[in-house]
Amino acid sequence: MSYKALYRKFRPLKFNEIIGQEHITKTLKNQIIANRVGHAYLLTGGRGTGKTSAAKILARAVNCINPKDGEPCNECEICRAALQGSLTDIVEMDAASNNSVDDVRSIREEVNFLPTLAKYRIYIIDEVHMLSTGAFNALLKTLEEPPEHVKFILATTEPQKLPSTILSRCQRFDYKKISVDNIIKKIDEITKCENINISTEALKSIAILADGAMRDALSILERCMQEGQEIIDDDLVKNLAGIPKTEYIYKIVLEILNNDPIKVLKEIDVVINEGKDLINLTWEIIKYVKDILVYKTSEKAELYNQKEIENIRELSIKDDKQRLLDIIYSLSELENTIKWSSQKTIMFQVGIMKLCEKQENNQNCKDVIHKFEQKVDNNCKNNGINIDVDSQIKFEKPNKKNDTIKNEEKTTPKNNNENYIEITKSNKSVDCWGKVIGNLKESGKIILYTNLMTGRAVEINDMTIGIEFQKGLTQFGKNILEKPENINEICKLFSMEYGKPMQIKIIDGMCTKQNKKSESIDCLSNDFGMPINIIDE
Repeated sequence: MSYKALYRKFRPLKFNEIIGQEHITKTLKNQIIANRVGHAYLLTGGRGTGKTSAAKILARAVNCINPKDGEPCNECEICRAALQGSLTDIVEMDAASNNSVDDVRSIREEVNFLPTLAKYRIYIIDEVHMLSTGAFNALLKTLEEPPEHVKFILATTEPQKLPSTILSRCQRFDYKKISVDNIIKKIDEITKCENINISTEALKSIAILADGAMRDALSILERCMQEGQEIIDDDLVKNLAGIPKTEYIYKIVLEILNNDPIKVLKEIDVVINEGKDLINLTWEIIKYVKDILVYKTSEKAELYNQKEIENIRELSIKDDKQRLLDIIYSLSELENTIKWSSQKTIMFQVGIMKLCEKQENNQNCKDVIHKFEQKVDNNCKNNGINIDVDSQIKFEKPNKKNDTIKNEEKTTPKNNNENYIEITKSNKSVDCWGKVIGNLKESGKIILYTNLMTGRAVEINDMTIGIEFQKGLTQFGKNILEKPENINEICKLFSMEYGKPMQIKIIDGMCTKQNKKSESIDCLSNDFGMPINIIDE
């Protein structure tokens, strides 16, 4: 007998065997029991969640001679023929490879013929979103008013690609991702049935890696079985999946929090030399830091053994929540950067080294500047002078004619960055900033949304909004934000919120920081160490 893959061998044969989709299987069984089966169904959801299995079961159940509680008996002549694939009245069509108008026209011609053995002729069209526009149009009339002996079951992972005319003609059922607990339970049953020894940690790892897809979980399990080990352990699963061991991730994060770039590079080299994927490694570090943050907040660390929980507890007290959040945001930017870089290893190493920069000097500098601002403010408040502190200090005196303070645009700094605009203390934050970037996310502009997340919006004047990036912008981020279509999209959203045309200016916070490097903190505290421009009105 030929070998059969696990996901085919253990494919559900009844609705009750489909796990994690009870909200759908219950409705389908009730329709069969009440003899109210629709003429067209659309099953949507992620891969490996049970869509095709449910379509096959539904096709057998409506044709079964002896159905039981809405389930096919799988023993009658019709059910056996369907399971063997010899029943011509159940037609399975893969739209990925049969997506032309001619393929759909052949269906339109066949529906006029009565079924040979079964009660209904059923068409199961998988990956239906792959049909061409002409094929969808050819299917419309038949799908809306098929003969009484014909039913359609459509399945897809991308329902948003289907025309609304197709969606409106079907009963839609959305499949959810299968939970980790349900996947663990199912894999445990299969391993016992197949006499496979597997550790509890390996079961958890497989369930997490499957990301809600039972078929993926069984494929990973099958790959592990082929290694020939007496027991499938956690290290084997992670090694085959290309995931660094948790011990490696712990050491990398430890050295980042210790601000030790030399040691962190050594730990990274160990992982890279084992051939681990850098994108995967970055994502694992992000998840690990997230788990540290969760533990710091709630003292919960699921899916970790006792030793790993102790390591997380140790790391959680090394730094504050803000530092952990900064690391997560920086790693997310790094992940986007190395995706598009031809020198992935170099960019990854440099990005990790930047995370190891000590925070003390930056904080000291901020404290000195803050004290300086307070001192100048106190000296100038009574004189009607508005203070603007950054890479240069600008004093603006009141206009004698109007007796009001007028803000002057600052001259361009030495780096000649055309997009640079000075942020003054009088600029106020924009309340609708969260709504604007939220709209970008909802409209599917994810790349633009992720590059704006680290910025903040302020009102430069009544016609201009500044988007400031205090930690600077990567070259990739600049390229994204400088695209005309992206600038226009941001301008449009702000204009809608303000009810008038608005302009956008991008502010790179690193422009001024680079100019400050040559000036010492001592000079700044003693004699301000900064150019002072006095503008008379």
